[in-house]
Amino acid sequence: MTAPDRHALVLGASGLIGRHLVLALHQAGVRVSTANRSPAAHRRLTHWLAEREVHRPPPDLRVDYTRPTLIAGECDDITEVHNCAGAYRFGMSEDEARRANVDTVRAVVAFAARLPRLRRLVHVSGYRVGGQGDPVDLSAERRRRAYRTLGAYEASKVEADTVFRAEAERLGLPWSVVNPSSVIGDSRTGATDQYLGLAQSLKDLWQGTLPALPGNAHTFVPVVAADHLARFMTLLPTDPATARAAYWPLADDTPPLPELLTLVADHYRVRAPRARVPVPLLRRLPRRLTGADPETLTFLSSDRYPTASAHALAARHQLTPPDTTTTILRWADHLAAHRFGHAPAGDRRFTTPGGVRTFQLGAPQAPTVLLPGLPVNADTWAPVVAELGHARALDLPGLGMSAGGETDWPAWTAALTGEAGATHLVGHSLGAAAAVEAAAAHPDAVHRLTLVAPFFLQPSPTRPSGWAPVSRWYLSRVSAEALAQRLTGTTAHADALRSSVTDLRRGTAATAARLLAATARPRWRAALRAALRRHPGPVHVIVGANDPLTPDGHALLDALPHATVTTLDGAGHHPQLTHPRQLADAITAPADTPAPPPRAAPTPSHRPPA
Repeated sequence: MTAPDRHALVLGASGLIGRHLVLALHQAGVRVSTANRSPAAHRRLTHWLAEREVHRPPPDLRVDYTRPTLIAGECDDITEVHNCAGAYRFGMSEDEARRANVDTVRAVVAFAARLPRLRRLVHVSGYRVGGQGDPVDLSAERRRRAYRTLGAYEASKVEADTVFRAEAERLGLPWSVVNPSSVIGDSRTGATDQYLGLAQSLKDLWQGTLPALPGNAHTFVPVVAADHLARFMTLLPTDPATARAAYWPLADDTPPLPELLTLVADHYRVRAPRARVPVPLLRRLPRRLTGADPETLTFLSSDRYPTASAHALAARHQLTPPDTTTTILRWADHLAAHRFGHAPAGDRRFTTPGGVRTFQLGAPQAPTVLLPGLPVNADTWAPVVAELGHARALDLPGLGMSAGGETDWPAWTAALTGEAGATHLVGHSLGAAAAVEAAAAHPDAVHRLTLVAPFFLQPSPTRPSGWAPVSRWYLSRVSAEALAQRLTGTTAHADALRSSVTDLRRGTAATAARLLAATARPRWRAALRAALRRHPGPVHVIVGANDPLTPDGHALLDALPHATVTTLDGAGHHPQLTHPRQLADAITAPADTPAPPPRAAPTPSHRPPA
């Protein structure tokens, strides 16, 4: 059957596998319809497809797994059904898991049997549960034992696999089963929104909360890229040899689990745990010690899987699997950049200017680059980036989610203003120092300089702020609420600071404390003021009314021929938190906007923390 003759129905189309399958079918020229539980699910799918240049959404059929007809809408010309529906979730009750994963399979098979033009029914099972022989009759006692020993999720998948193949055989349907392993991100971008299973171990690794490496050199948790799996699934209805067959399209060269985690730790530039815990011991330890969901431990096995037929099918159709290590590292980057599902939506990634692993959010090549101050990260600038539109914010080396340290600034800023194309530097507090030093070293590359609350034109920090041990102790333990109170005078901005607190606890508190102490050094402050005096281009300084410049700072700017000053009413040292829209408006103001008249200097408040 050629692609134009195919009409595929995808159930579970808004999930990770389903939406990649819809995209792959579309790219193969197959007509696709999707069955969704709600209009909202279809809208999510439509938005995801549009981001990948698919602007004509597939027809939206409404599905109700409790209704005998299953789907409302015309289905007579459907030639293939791909069942990606179900619940991938740990902690479900047995009844909940069976409704989600077993009852839906019964309904799908019964529905498929009524389709007059059906050529293939494809079911997504699982690499640990897919039957490798004839269907097994699960008696009531065997089922109870399975749910007790495996947990509700895996046991329901075992039962669903058995029910699917038994019912499809009974009804004489041409079926295929695909048994994916741990489905990770897109092989080209790493993109995923699934954070269970192996992703949780990477999160613990990133946050420094993984106490030990689980398993040994034989513990095998294989992976498969979501896009490769989807392309593999599109082949099944086209090949007569795949009828009544199950396939395991997983990466045989996935490193053993401890090696995989060590590989990612090296990539993250964090220390992998030295200790290892054998799987049998891990299963006996209480959850409060391991931090692992008991249902996930059954996946820690030395078993290998019958992958030869999947590899042969892919080779027969010239489908080349992506490089496993590269895919894993791209996936790991995406997970960390999106804070394992806790980051706001947007364009987020890691880059390597000057060889320094650097977190960046916003438009990748935007000339306007925002450099955060202390003790916050680039995420606190996300609202300003959104207001500006074509801009990006980067964590300084050694801060936020960036690697490196202060010694990397020269090479980092050289690359940033060189091949990375930053021509308008917006530096906040400590970031203002980086911006001025970059402009001084590369005056021809930096066309515009915007300094927000530049510490070297403001009063010096108090003594505790300039003492690194006290600052380090405070920053490594501070809560988001306490930090918000310290920076803004209210706890209202605590949510915006949670990621900053997470970064500080991950280990950046020491760097932040050291740099905070450095901001009090007269020699560095004088060097920055001297560099600013030499800058030939326009300089725009933005300060909060509650966080003024010193008289000397005002005098310096008054002497510059292309300097302007904007004061934000009601703002303190962190206007990106309290006044993001007004700050964005000030940043985009023309460089030659006249400075407002000098304001009386109020009592400084909301300075950086101790």
